[in-house]
Amino acid sequence: MPILAINKRASFDYKILEKYEAGLVLTGPEVKSIKTGHISLKESFVTLKKNELYLTNAYIAPYKFSGKINNYEPTQPRKLLLKKNEIKTLIGKVKTKGLTLVPLRVYTKKRLIKLEFAVAQGKKEYDKRENIKKKESQRKKNRILKRY
Repeated sequence: MPILAINKRASFDYKILEKYEAGLVLTGPEVKSIKTGHISLKESFVTLKKNELYLTNAYIAPYKFSGKINNYEPTQPRKLLLKKNEIKTLIGKVKTKGLTLVPLRVYTKKRLIKLEFAVAQGKKEYDKRENIKKKESQRKKNRILKRY
């Protein structure tokens, strides 16, 4: 399954609790654009409207060979396809204090485009600093071990 886009900030800004997979409702030119790698999950998030989930603020560039598309908005909300019982459990988790839905990556599965998103909890500033310190110490350790 080739990965088309990754949200690198998600694991840094959030503590990931549970992962889910959903299909996306897209138009033909959007599918072609995504498959050529013209999608960005930067600053995107999953919202809840009327018992449906939407991928909001994900940038999908217009497909350059499709001709002129009237009223195309690259960051428009796109509906996520999930089973009803999954949506109900997610609604319950989102209403819990401090939990949010964060998109992690977009990939192809067989011929379909899928979105992996997670129920996540925001990290505090000191947690982020702690992670940076751990990574730096691990890098130093690896450099020293590499020399010998």
